[in-house]
Amino acid sequence: MTQMWATMGSTIASFMFVWAIIRQYCPYELRRFFEKYSHRIMGYFYPYIKISIHEFAGDRLKRSEAYSAVEAYLSNNTSKSAKRLKAEMVKDSSNLVLSMDEYERVTDDFQGAKVWWVLSKSVSPGRSMSMSYYPEQEKRFYKLTFHKKYRDLITESYLDHVVREGKEIRVRNRQRKLYTNSPGYKWPSYKQTMWSHIVFEHPATFETMALEPEKKREIIEDLVTFSKSKDFYARIGKAWKRGYLLYGPPGTGKSTMIAAMANLLGYDVYDLELTAVKDNTELRKLLIETTSKSIIVIEDIDCSLDLTGQRKKKADKSSLEDETKSSKERIKEPKDEGQGSSKVTLSGLLNFIDGLWSACGGERLVVFTTNYVEKLDPALIRRGRMDKHIELSFCSFDGFKVLAKNYLKLETHQMFDTIQRLMGEVKMTPADVAENLMPKSPQDDPERCLSNFIQALEEAKEEAAKKTAEEIKEIGAAKEDDDDVQTQENKDVEVQSDLVGNANVSL
Repeated sequence: MTQMWATMGSTIASFMFVWAIIRQYCPYELRRFFEKYSHRIMGYFYPYIKISIHEFAGDRLKRSEAYSAVEAYLSNNTSKSAKRLKAEMVKDSSNLVLSMDEYERVTDDFQGAKVWWVLSKSVSPGRSMSMSYYPEQEKRFYKLTFHKKYRDLITESYLDHVVREGKEIRVRNRQRKLYTNSPGYKWPSYKQTMWSHIVFEHPATFETMALEPEKKREIIEDLVTFSKSKDFYARIGKAWKRGYLLYGPPGTGKSTMIAAMANLLGYDVYDLELTAVKDNTELRKLLIETTSKSIIVIEDIDCSLDLTGQRKKKADKSSLEDETKSSKERIKEPKDEGQGSSKVTLSGLLNFIDGLWSACGGERLVVFTTNYVEKLDPALIRRGRMDKHIELSFCSFDGFKVLAKNYLKLETHQMFDTIQRLMGEVKMTPADVAENLMPKSPQDDPERCLSNFIQALEEAKEEAAKKTAEEIKEIGAAKEDDDDVQTQENKDVEVQSDLVGNANVSL
């Protein structure tokens, strides 16, 4: 045994010496030639196939989407089996991500096929000694190894499975954002996007919203069905988007509903301010820069721009004078480049919602909110643009119970019967109900908060009764005035008749 190890050591040492001499004196081109054909010869006998997925391919400034998807897939599916891991905060990720460390090897099974993944790195020959100001970074890549009998299964099914699942994992782990657009004149020349953003951290959910259970369930089912209907929309020939119109009095939870939608589906939110958009072209550019899995929101659309008035003829004298103003007078007017009015038209907004450009991406929700739905142009809210109309009205007793559970941790109480009776007689928005239930001091226990709420309901009831009495009084006074006017008109008619009769007698 000792002689065998001595012979093996001598052989290895001799081989290393010869290899060092070859590397030192053999030209690089010749060595590459031998390596090339040696790999080709080995390929005839080697039963495994290897696929490399590099971190940067083509454009060195942009990370490969395939590499990112594989990294997410392996971090989720093989992090439990790997013995060496690295933890890092990936860009746009809300959690610390665990992934394979360099040269770590893990195994994965897919439909009976066994594959091996290895994270490797390499440096281009001669680059390590480069005197460039920006030194060449090490190139990382994942190497997939599998038996050649599984070639079709791996190339046609497994790789698609890895990329698809990796993208879904990245979406689930990403840090969601709230975007807003700024006026065009404020965009610096170096800015690459028209949107600015912050991290979206709104805590609203459907469980905490003051809605009837049936209505809440209907909305959730509609949203979840939409998010899983990619193939359905492709089959029927429609862009994968859906419009929601939220309308109702102020304080009924329209903005909270949008936050709950985003949290349910894991979407980003784009809050579009129409008054900051210069024209239809700029509006189209903003649409192009939005991403999939997002909600595009236009709040209080009836107040954003006078979109309904564009269909009406302007008969006002002042507007006619403005339209007929001479070109010389227009030139003399001072121009405010920064505060110019928006030229977004109703036609441009309609094309933004469901025109040809609206199909440049998928899985989007378009949400309008308004307090006065009757002010909106019918073409803007028709089915196909705003597919689902959701009315958010005054708080019901079911909504009150949700708020009582959220604010006071109460599911039932002896005061609930009184509250139910009063809420059937008084209209109060969820915002007012929540404000009355919220503890204002450490001494405010649940019973005290409920008593304050009952008192607020009684005061609202008295105020409503007083307002109704005043309206009845005003109606009665107006009716008396009408009667007096009618009586006076009758008297005038009688006087005129007498005068006409006297004139006839005289004649």
